[in-house]
Amino acid sequence: MKSNIQKVVIGLDFGSDSVRGVLFRVENGEELKHAAENYERWGRQQYCDPVQRQFRQHPRDHAEAMTRVIRRLLADGSVDPRDVVGIGVDTTGSSPMPVAANAQPLGMFPEFADDPNALCVLWKDHTAVAEAEEINTLCHSGRIPDYTRYVGGIYSSEWFWAKLLHVFRASPKVQAATASWVELCDWIPALLTGVSDAQAIVRSRCAAGHKALWHPEFGGLPGRPFLAGLDERLLTLPYPLYTTAVPSDHSAGRLCPEWADRLGLPVGVVVAVGAFDCHMGAVGAGVTPYTLARVMGTSTCDILIAPDQEVGKRIVHGICGQVPDSALPGYIGFEAGQSSFGDCFAWFRDLLTWNDPSPARRDTLLRDLAEAARLLPPGAHGEAAIDWLNGRRTPDADQRVKAAIMGLQLGSTAPAIYRALLEAVAYGSRAIVDRFEDEGIPVKRIIALGGIPAKSPLLMQISADVLNRPVEVVESTECCARGAAIFAATAAGEYRWAAEAQQAMQSAIQTTYTPDPATAARYRELYQGYQALATFAQGRATPQGS
Repeated sequence: MKSNIQKVVIGLDFGSDSVRGVLFRVENGEELKHAAENYERWGRQQYCDPVQRQFRQHPRDHAEAMTRVIRRLLADGSVDPRDVVGIGVDTTGSSPMPVAANAQPLGMFPEFADDPNALCVLWKDHTAVAEAEEINTLCHSGRIPDYTRYVGGIYSSEWFWAKLLHVFRASPKVQAATASWVELCDWIPALLTGVSDAQAIVRSRCAAGHKALWHPEFGGLPGRPFLAGLDERLLTLPYPLYTTAVPSDHSAGRLCPEWADRLGLPVGVVVAVGAFDCHMGAVGAGVTPYTLARVMGTSTCDILIAPDQEVGKRIVHGICGQVPDSALPGYIGFEAGQSSFGDCFAWFRDLLTWNDPSPARRDTLLRDLAEAARLLPPGAHGEAAIDWLNGRRTPDADQRVKAAIMGLQLGSTAPAIYRALLEAVAYGSRAIVDRFEDEGIPVKRIIALGGIPAKSPLLMQISADVLNRPVEVVESTECCARGAAIFAATAAGEYRWAAEAQQAMQSAIQTTYTPDPATAARYRELYQGYQALATFAQGRATPQGS
């Protein structure tokens, strides 16, 4: 291993609302400086229609915010740019976009600059529910291999092929101009390294395996019968879109002169292969075999790793995939999660402040609700909720289902309803843990990271009580960027393998929430009511738009 005492890496974390950049010391993972920049167009909610569950982002937002962030990281001169040896990238996902033959997103061209169908289809966009159902029907028909086998048996409208097909059907103009489709986590490294051929973009193992049905057992992506069976329009794309999917401890290339000049960095800095935020966050948080790393933000994404030889032939149904080397190379990476988590509380806040959206009120409301809810008993006075405000990711993806609140009475208060929402997301978390263990994959430890664990002690305690097991909260608030930096250090050759870099650079644990036995026993009873309400709510599911 090389000497890395003075060397630093940049971790870039492209979230739903902003990009965060952090400078880490390669030697020990010390956070030297961090910065964040919001996406300007997204902040104005351009190209979005929440009623139709359409959420699109402009790639110019990503490129411009990234430029501002890195220049801010280097602005004060405290870090010599010549000491930067690598850049790692994580993004939301599945957040794909159409690109031209020169690897430029269609949204970068004047004729498509304001066309939502030519932009990045954000993870939370659920316009492709019908297309996801068609994929499931085809894969389960027996006419082709069941390509959903390693993604829990259910393909989601949040994922690559469903979004691609929906956009092609919605816009023949976009279809005609498209040379390929690319995940955001693959496009950012391609942009930084100056790739000018869509076929030369390095594809992430994480994104390909969990969202695009790539798997070694299938020899890569689904075959022609899959594409033809869905829609002939898919055959206008190059076949296959790509063959190789690369783990994130590899290099995607080196920083090109154009972007070196824009960012104020030397030409030739190694850029690691990208991945999704939750997978890299788990690595940054110190995930080990059979640890469930829970990235808690607007939604949750849960990552668990296990040795291939111990997993054997087990297939965990109803999750978001199990893919070799997708999180930490050398292990099977399992993904699960909830489609809305922090979004549940943001929705309730916005509901209560609909006629008083002042920043001061919005900033204090959730804190006031939490303080009042903390004084209420588990289950409060009978209020209960289902957390499916943005559909259900796992177990058993279904974006048609809706949330529910029941048990309301004249004595129900805003804090009681807020507590019911807190309990609902915790019950949703328990359903995920139960699914893993019911399928023979033990959950031996739970660690929490992301924005919410640091902001909501009440939610973390409720989670520990509902799960009836300790929940460890990591110290770093930038674990996703930290994971990206760990892979950057590995790709740059500063460590021999990612697990070694993780040992040196991972976050410490800040605090542990332990369950209260009496409260846990009460929640065990209330969880049965949640399951009954979930069954009722699922029975009320209606097609999108009805």
